[in-house]
Amino acid sequence: MGDSSSASYIHMVQHLIEKCLIYHLTKEECMEALSKHANIKPVITSTVWNELEKVNKEFFEAYEESQNKGDRMSEEEISQLIQKMILDSKDSDD
Repeated sequence: MGDSSSASYIHMVQHLIEKCLIYHLTKEECMEALSKHANIKPVITSTVWNELEKVNKEFFEAYEESQNKGDRMSEEEISQLIQKMILDSKDSDD
């Protein structure tokens, strides 16, 4: 991959992680969902997530706190949301 395609790929992974955050997925759920539905290796998702955490430390501290309190989605709901998210991102690329 060239620099621009690598940057584009990382940007896409970041965008999908941001969608996972909107749906209140944990890091592990996000890694699993993107691996299963977008063929993104968990190590890639984890690396991008970790970089986002470094840059947005306060946000992720608050996010983790809210994760400990909140209601959890079912696996089926997560699956449907991720599939919709990927379709939406493909549509916007056209």
